[in-house]
Amino acid sequence: MLYSELVATGSGIADRLIPNSFFDYLVEDADEWIRSRTGIKERRFVAEGQSTSDLATAAAKSALESAGMAATELDCIIVATSTPDMSLPATACMVQKNIGAVNAYGFDMNAVCSSLVFGMDTADSLIKSGKCRTVMVIGADTYSKILDFDDKGSCPLFGDGAGAVIFRATSEKKGIVETIVKSDGRGWELIQAPSSGSRKPGTPETIANKENFFFMEGKKVFIFATDIIPKIIAEVTAKAGINPADLDFIIPHQANLRIIDHITKKTGISADRFLLNLDRFGNTAAASVGLVLDENRRSGRIKPGDLGLILGFGGGLSWGGILIKA
Repeated sequence: MLYSELVATGSGIADRLIPNSFFDYLVEDADEWIRSRTGIKERRFVAEGQSTSDLATAAAKSALESAGMAATELDCIIVATSTPDMSLPATACMVQKNIGAVNAYGFDMNAVCSSLVFGMDTADSLIKSGKCRTVMVIGADTYSKILDFDDKGSCPLFGDGAGAVIFRATSEKKGIVETIVKSDGRGWELIQAPSSGSRKPGTPETIANKENFFFMEGKKVFIFATDIIPKIIAEVTAKAGINPADLDFIIPHQANLRIIDHITKKTGISADRFLLNLDRFGNTAAASVGLVLDENRRSGRIKPGDLGLILGFGGGLSWGGILIKA
């Protein structure tokens, strides 16, 4: 039987550091207001002229360097994003060109903030089927491009970034141990960019109404997240025949520190096992769990052989979990 070994990780970090004080125009003492509600202190935005493919390319190169691998060894590139460079072609093909992965094929995957988890599940399927030997998945988003900067309920939450992971086929039982991915289309309206596709093409009127920007019903999404995360933890660990107490680390989607506080109380899992960077990066959407994974592998917090759970949740509504042996 084939397994998907985690070979390497990499990050693409935007250059512009945006402190909470940037949003003083929206609310008095924005730093205290944002930190007390979300735990976010700062985030990063791409520079003018940069796009999702730029961050994805940087993350891809970082992962390849870490692996000591040539891009020509890749069989497939999946870019997991809800902010592609354009509606067509796939951003993955731009990344393929940028890194010289001439032997790979590439495509994009959109499950909003769950995208990287969905992409990792797909990579695992490709490897276990024998279709591919080596797959790179890149979670990358530039939400600064689609935010309504007059909406204090959403625009301070997000940052830009990219996190890449490389999986390779192995006969050893390591890497991805178990996965679940799910969605509930009944909640699709809670997170959307209304005028961004064929359903409601952009017009001067939709632009004037800011319908081309990101929209989220924050309170309902908060309730969804605090309900679904404990269920992901319970379901994935049960499927693998282990207890949550056996996990060395948990990487949740980096949405809001208050969500994590709720989860630790609901599950009884110690807060120190939840790995976070949202205080410094905000919600980087599809990139969030990849950035945390890379940062903690490089720092040594995640050690070879550690057993961890990577969690995603977001628009669709969508959610999933990847149980992985580092």
